[in-house]
Amino acid sequence: MQATIAVLAGDGIGPEVTAEGVRVLQAVAERFGHEWQLKPGAIGGNAIDATGSPLPEETIQTCLSSDAVLLGAVGGPKWDDPRAKVRPEGGLLGLRKVLGVWANLRPVTIHPALIDASPLRPERLAGVDLIVVRELTGGLYFGDRRREQIGPGEERVIDSCVYTTSEVTRIVRRACELARGRRGKLTSVDKANVIETSRLWREVATRVVREEYPDIQLEHMLVDAAAMHLLRRPADFDVIVTENMFGDILSDETSMLAGSLGMLPSASLGDGTRGLYEPIHGSAPDIAGRGIANPLGTIASVALLLRHSLGLEQEAEAIETAIVATINDGIVTGDLARPGQTARSTSEVGAAVVAAIAA
Repeated sequence: MQATIAVLAGDGIGPEVTAEGVRVLQAVAERFGHEWQLKPGAIGGNAIDATGSPLPEETIQTCLSSDAVLLGAVGGPKWDDPRAKVRPEGGLLGLRKVLGVWANLRPVTIHPALIDASPLRPERLAGVDLIVVRELTGGLYFGDRRREQIGPGEERVIDSCVYTTSEVTRIVRRACELARGRRGKLTSVDKANVIETSRLWREVATRVVREEYPDIQLEHMLVDAAAMHLLRRPADFDVIVTENMFGDILSDETSMLAGSLGMLPSASLGDGTRGLYEPIHGSAPDIAGRGIANPLGTIASVALLLRHSLGLEQEAEAIETAIVATINDGIVTGDLARPGQTARSTSEVGAAVVAAIAA
C-alpha cells in the first residue's frame, strides 16, 4: 500500500514522541511492504513563532492532501498568556474543524506488567477494557465566548455550550456501533440534572438506542458519578459516550488506570477515513528535550491510524503486540518504571518497539 501521512510534531515533547511514531511507521512499511510519504507540517506555538498563526494555511493543505494526520502536542509556557489573541491550542481546535473529525476515540486497556504503576489497587484493575467516545467539535470548546466590562474592576465572562440534535445523534450512533463489536454496553455521561444541553443529550441518546440499537444496553450517568465510578469500579464500563469537555476530563482520568498519561492513544474521526491521531497527553514542557518522555501513547496512536484510516488491521496488531512485548521486557520510561527498575529513554523505548515489530 502507498499512503500519505501528515506529521505535525508541534511543541514541547511533541517532536520527541512523534519521532518514535515515525520510526514505527517506517518499521511497519519495511516489514509489510508498504510505502509511506511522510509530510511534515507546523502547528501550535512553533507555528505562531514562524508564521504568526497556530495553524498555517500550508499545514491545512498538507493535512487535507494526506490520508491521515499524526500529531504530537501543542502549547507551552512561552505562549500561555490567557489574554493572547493567538494561542497554540487554537491550532488544534482549528485542525479538528478543518478535518471534520467529530468523534474522538480513546481506548483504555491495562497491561498486566504495569498494574503496579497505577495508583489504584490491583484488584480494581482486573478486566478493565473500555473506550471513551468524546464528541469533538461542539460544546464549550467551540461555543461563543466574550468578556464584558460591567463596572469598575468588574468583568463578566461568557462561554457558550451549544449542541444540536444531529451532533448528539451521530456521536451516539458511532458509540453504539463500537459497543456492538464489544460487550454491547453503552454508558452515556451527562449533567442532565442541571444543564440544558445535557438534557437534550440524554433525550437523544435514549431515542437513538431505543429506535436503532435495541440490542445495546444503555445506562445514563451524571458526570460526577462517572468520575467516581471510573476509579471505584472501572471494569464495569465498556463504551462511554459523552460531550466534549466531559470527555476531555474523564479520558485524562482514565490514564491513571493505565499507569501514566503517556500510555493512552486517541483517534479523531469524521465521516470519511481521514483521521487525526495523537496521544492524549500534552506538550509537557517541563521534560521537553530531556529524552525521558513516554512515546508509547504516540506509538499506539500509530496503530489506530493504520487500523482506522488505512484499514491495515494486521499491521496495527503488530504494533500493539510489540508494545506489550516491550513493556513485558521492562523497557519503559521513568513514569512507568518500578522502584529499582532502570528507566529507559524515549528513543530506547521506541527502538525496542521497532525491534519487536521486525522480529
